[in-house]
Amino acid sequence: MLSLPKLLVIGLVIAAVYYLFIRKGKPASETNEQTPKKKSDKKQEDIMVECAKCGTFVSSKEALIKDGQYFCSKECAAL
Repeated sequence: MLSLPKLLVIGLVIAAVYYLFIRKGKPASETNEQTPKKKSDKKQEDIMVECAKCGTFVSSKEALIKDGQYFCSKECAAL
């Protein structure tokens, strides 16, 4: 008959095989192939631009545009 430590080791090996090869869903390698496309799109949206007046860098989403120049705030843009 098998001893308790041997049964625990066998159980751990079975659990490892299950989680690595049989578990539901896609393996991590397949999901990582799809995420760079989404991340690259997100990187393009989050371009940092420099304020024309004070030189502070701000996200292009948050920047104010006046006369074709980027500004970090209403004060710098003098609106």
